[in-house]
Amino acid sequence: QMLAIAPNKETECRETIKKICDSFAVSPIARDILETASHLNGGAGNGGIELAKAHAKHATTDDPYFLQPMDGVDGTGYRASWWTQFYCILWRSWLSVLKDPMLVKVRLLQTAMVASLIGSIYFGQVLDQDGVMNINGSLFLFLTNMTFQNVFAVINVFSAELPVFLREKRSRLYRVDTYFLGKTIAELPLFIAVPFVFTSITYPMIGLKAGVSHYLTTLFIVTLVANVSTSFGYLISCASSSISMALSVGPP
Repeated sequence: QMLAIAPNKETECRETIKKICDSFAVSPIARDILETASHLNGGAGNGGIELAKAHAKHATTDDPYFLQPMDGVDGTGYRASWWTQFYCILWRSWLSVLKDPMLVKVRLLQTAMVASLIGSIYFGQVLDQDGVMNINGSLFLFLTNMTFQNVFAVINVFSAELPVFLREKRSRLYRVDTYFLGKTIAELPLFIAVPFVFTSITYPMIGLKAGVSHYLTTLFIVTLVANVSTSFGYLISCASSSISMALSVGPP
């Protein structure tokens, strides 16, 4: 984007490009590249040029359709190890989470408002016949809220990222499992925070079974539901051809 020439801004863009190229030309990276290129060409002079010509002629006559093996590429075709791929995907996904803090605040605020609404409707239940029925209804809302909220949040975001993922996967930049694990772990704090906020508000307001162990059990189950729903959202996004298709297939 920085190196592109925009319509009606040709002069400004060319000046910007010149500044960038001039800055790069005197950078340590440019010097390293120049040294590496000189080394690979066999040094300055006709010897290196003749060697390069001979190599090119050999490549075109003997094996014109095959690229030579690249340094650092293992038998699987990836230039980076599994851990390197995982670390890079994790770091990139974490940056994308941090890049939009307003989205995190809105989701937490939305969760708190919905939890307060459900807690107000089912406030202070007692263990009689009506209370048991009401508690059953509140638990059903626990599950549906955690399910639909996370499924649709993932579908809207991941469907837009899918073309980039497919292009990078075909380029063999990384494996599918490293992408899935890195992205899931980067977003895990949010998918733990949302169930925590929801359960912490509704549990005491409704008057569910007292005790830290019972609260933690509920929180654990709600967190699992939220994360399974997230994975289900990934599944729907991958199986659908567009966001509208995913939003239509998701609810059933």
